[in-house]
Amino acid sequence: MDGARRAEFAPQPEPVRPGRFPALVLNADYRPLSYYPLSLWSWQEAVKAAWLERVDIVAEYDRVVRSPSTGIRLPSVVVLRAYVKPRRRVAFTRFNLFLRDEFRCQYCGVRGELTFDHVIPRARGGRTCWENVVAACAPCNLRKGARSPARAGMRLRRPPRRPSAEELRAIGRRFPPNHLHETWLDFLYWDAELEA
Repeated sequence: MDGARRAEFAPQPEPVRPGRFPALVLNADYRPLSYYPLSLWSWQEAVKAAWLERVDIVAEYDRVVRSPSTGIRLPSVVVLRAYVKPRRRVAFTRFNLFLRDEFRCQYCGVRGELTFDHVIPRARGGRTCWENVVAACAPCNLRKGARSPARAGMRLRRPPRRPSAEELRAIGRRFPPNHLHETWLDFLYWDAELEA
């Protein structure tokens, strides 16, 4: 086997691992599909979508993956060719509830281990819905118990309400992930309001 052929099959100095080179996924309008959690695909998903012509590659990492016949630079930003219409209705999930409340207890404001609390307790006819459930830390939840906030001598930071999808996206922008690749920055905050 000649040297060039051997080099083609030689392992790269640092192996490419799936979680190390995520690709930011943009909708056809060049906005992220979601901000929090940030819409990311593994490099394998991004390469497959590009190969199937479902996305266009906008930016790339300086790393190349190789097959016996070809090499491709890993995508760092991809844009969908077909527009995905964002949901207008926000699902009532624990994650979306915590995001609406900015991952803070709505009684004391602490961040950390959260649970959720029924403002009007279920034992008193309170429903499990956007307008009656808030994020709460365990100590506040235990202190309030099956009472109303007023009876427990507690105040809500803000009244619970159903958020719009746009509100949740705006809140999500305030919680960037631990790692932002420099090729992503122009696409994450291009629609943010500029300061005068």
